[in-house]
Amino acid sequence: MSYKIFEYDAYLKPFESDIELRMNNYHRKKQQLLGKGSSLSEFANGHEYFGFHKDGKGWYYREWAPAADAVYIMGDMNGWNPTGLPLRRLDNGVFEIYLEGEHALYHGCKVKTVVEKDGKRMERIPLYARRVVQDPVNYVWSAEIVDETPYKWKKKKFTPPKNLFIYECHIGMAQEKAEVGSYQEFRDNILPRIRDLGYNTIQIMAIMEHPYYGSFGYQVSSFFAASSRYGMPEDLKSLIDTAHEMGIAVLLDVIHSHAVKNTAEGINEFDGTDYQFFHTGERGNHPAWDTKLFNYDKNEVIHFLLSNLKFWMTEYHFDGFRFDGVTSMIYRDHGLGTAFTDYSKYFSLNTDTEAITYLQLANELIREVNPKAITIAEDMSAMPGMCLPIAEGGVGFDYRLSMGVPDMWIKLLKGTRDEFWNMRHIWHELAGRRPMEKYIGYSESHDQALVGDKTIMFWLCDSAMYTAMSKTTESAVIDRGIALHKMIRLVTMSLAGEGYLNFMGNEFGHPEWIDFPREGNGWSYHYCRRQWHLADDKLLKYEWLQQFDKAMVELAKEYKIHSKAPVSLYIDEQAQVLVYERGGLVFALNFSPNNSYDSYFVRTPNKAGYRPVLTTDEEQFGGWNRIATDMTYQATLNQEKGYGFSMYLPARTGVCLTKVKRTYKKKTDK
Repeated sequence: MSYKIFEYDAYLKPFESDIELRMNNYHRKKQQLLGKGSSLSEFANGHEYFGFHKDGKGWYYREWAPAADAVYIMGDMNGWNPTGLPLRRLDNGVFEIYLEGEHALYHGCKVKTVVEKDGKRMERIPLYARRVVQDPVNYVWSAEIVDETPYKWKKKKFTPPKNLFIYECHIGMAQEKAEVGSYQEFRDNILPRIRDLGYNTIQIMAIMEHPYYGSFGYQVSSFFAASSRYGMPEDLKSLIDTAHEMGIAVLLDVIHSHAVKNTAEGINEFDGTDYQFFHTGERGNHPAWDTKLFNYDKNEVIHFLLSNLKFWMTEYHFDGFRFDGVTSMIYRDHGLGTAFTDYSKYFSLNTDTEAITYLQLANELIREVNPKAITIAEDMSAMPGMCLPIAEGGVGFDYRLSMGVPDMWIKLLKGTRDEFWNMRHIWHELAGRRPMEKYIGYSESHDQALVGDKTIMFWLCDSAMYTAMSKTTESAVIDRGIALHKMIRLVTMSLAGEGYLNFMGNEFGHPEWIDFPREGNGWSYHYCRRQWHLADDKLLKYEWLQQFDKAMVELAKEYKIHSKAPVSLYIDEQAQVLVYERGGLVFALNFSPNNSYDSYFVRTPNKAGYRPVLTTDEEQFGGWNRIATDMTYQATLNQEKGYGFSMYLPARTGVCLTKVKRTYKKKTDK
């Protein structure tokens, strides 16, 4: 069978057998899981069977522990007697107990699972626990029964926007206070900010429960539990419901690439073996992250992970997922030892075909549950077909992150003087795409905001941010920083993808890095927060950056610029100018640090009048109003250069121009 992926990319022809293998693996595994007449959505219901379920007269508790000799439950309800409540063994490694009486378990009741294996008794957190809490005194984690009235959704149906402007966020560190923020505080304080900034999607990190706060949520212990640090499950549902009422989609940063190695808090060695969920031996350990790696070929593991995706969509109404660590999943060396310089690197013995099959199944399931759902892959390797439909030979994601773009900006800022920035290199990095695949562009994310790295604004301005961000203070360092911060974000937003992402606070150049509480900083929360007052203070220059970001997003949404591919009109290496068209707008950006051009010829796609609709040089954005926004430039035909017009293009300035529609007077009979 010939798949469309080969029509899109002729360089894949020599690897036709590898794509055929990809598709055969997918069909074989799907048949193995479902048999005939079933669907993935019907298959992925582990959360409806396992865990704790109340039937009106009592409580069922079921667990999958195939290697266990015996399983018990203990907790507040039986004085923590480790063997007083044994589960009976059913088929296929399943254990079950029925506790009679609707109050046999109760809201807030702490429980744990006890597993016996080879004469050893081990305390575990139930695999499908929906709330897990840490004791504030002894720091031990336990599951907690949730028995509240089901949440009543105000917005029962929601359709995510097609043009994505994503605000990446972390609930705990989204407040000004030096402590962990809550779901309710985020709903009340931060969602209105996001709406007012114009972002229509939030991507929430660190929701799946994790024992170590400083892991940024990337070492998950309980896959079905929303982190209790921020509040109750109902609070998260209210947050999502409120976001939907505001027209904001909500994506979960889902971690299926690995799991925390902890046994007392996590799923590792739940039944006493290292292979229940993970590969055994070295293949089961991530050498860089010190975490456990799933065996994606094991049907029970696929059942667990697919059920997890369906759970977050049906229980919490998430609109989709950003899949973390996809590169780590799909290569046996986790992308740590491979430079993806040619196509052979994607199709070799290093490729984990089992993980690719799982990702195909995951994307298919997500579409079955919600055809409008959004999926984004964090894949730095640019695996061909990652964001093509499965039927076309792809993996099924909607978007992949433009992961090379932040690296490019940081390398430029660290190692290249402004006057030597190469325009062709910037264009290639921002506008390069896999054929027919969609990308989410971003200039920086949470990675650049962490201690050990720097945000773009910090690379640009460094310590001057502490002394010269008052609007009454003159600083050449800050002037350069503000000008380039706006230009970098404008060119990235308009070129680097079919959607755009920003990490919270970066829109106004947040001055502090993120440093989670740890021994090295005295367990302080001082740097684990966001200082929103800086952007709201009209005496500070941060306001200029926030206002520009808001105007930029508004412009991009109004003109739907991501709905069409960018077209290069002119790359002027000597002048350090980029001119291109996208979504009906013409963009002209002068990156030169010193040279302003009195009469620069801006190429256009046709003969028409053009007027500026946004410039980085407007006074409200910290500029000098050197470009008249009420002026119309008439493009004419130049025999050497094509259509275009001449305009003043100041140094370190970007301008967006729209075609002026002609108005005709109606002829009337005299």
